[in-house]
Amino acid sequence: MDEVAEYNVERWRALAEGGALYTRPLLDLDAEKARARLDPVGWLGELEGRRVLCLAGGGGRESACFSLLGAQVTVFDLSPEQLARDRLAAAHYGKEVETVRGDMRDLSALRGAAFDLVWHAYSINFVPDARAVFGEVARVVRPGGLYRFMCANPFALGASPRDWDGRGYALSHTYAEGEVVTNVDERWVYEREPREPAPPSREYRHGLGTLLDGLAGQGFRLLRATEDVSTYPDTSAEPGTWLHFVSVVRPWLAFLSTYDPAA
Repeated sequence: MDEVAEYNVERWRALAEGGALYTRPLLDLDAEKARARLDPVGWLGELEGRRVLCLAGGGGRESACFSLLGAQVTVFDLSPEQLARDRLAAAHYGKEVETVRGDMRDLSALRGAAFDLVWHAYSINFVPDARAVFGEVARVVRPGGLYRFMCANPFALGASPRDWDGRGYALSHTYAEGEVVTNVDERWVYEREPREPAPPSREYRHGLGTLLDGLAGQGFRLLRATEDVSTYPDTSAEPGTWLHFVSVVRPWLAFLSTYDPAA
């Protein structure tokens, strides 16, 4: 385990202990809620019986949604605390979910061409080389299978509500591939202040060219792209707040591609 992985393990341990939003398993789902959460615009199609890999997405959230929709689910994550929450959610719903601990840069513990869909939660910016991850995904997804991943908008990475200067949100980080950007967690991450705050997020900038060319170079064909907004923007919100920030800046992107190595 290198220094990058060690930092991520420690950060996610602290996030889980502090009760961060994305470490809380979803225990109030039904099939309708699960579908609305995973696929509100109908990208994924029928999920019954499909083999799904939740990549670097532990926490008992998306794995629970997929299992409720009839998928065969494997969760691969570096955090033992997050994987424990996937097992908890599976037991809560009476489902079976396989959990595997490991680094997204090395999927050798998984069989090749084993999955119909790889659902990659927001995490690719936690490692310095996105292309290495795309290569690993290409090995484990079947030809014709889907790969959906979420990432930081590379043009906005590092900006936050705290950057409001009276006119807008100033960008101060250089736009360089692999640049390390650190930030404290936003207030919405916790319902209450944790006793011991987690280490700051450490993210690596992956340029738009790296993301799209990296996909194409591994045989992925882009199907869909969206500026993901998980919290609805409010142009009337007070400047310097999260709701106003996301009305000016789109912090996240999501892409859906299909693995087509013969293309």
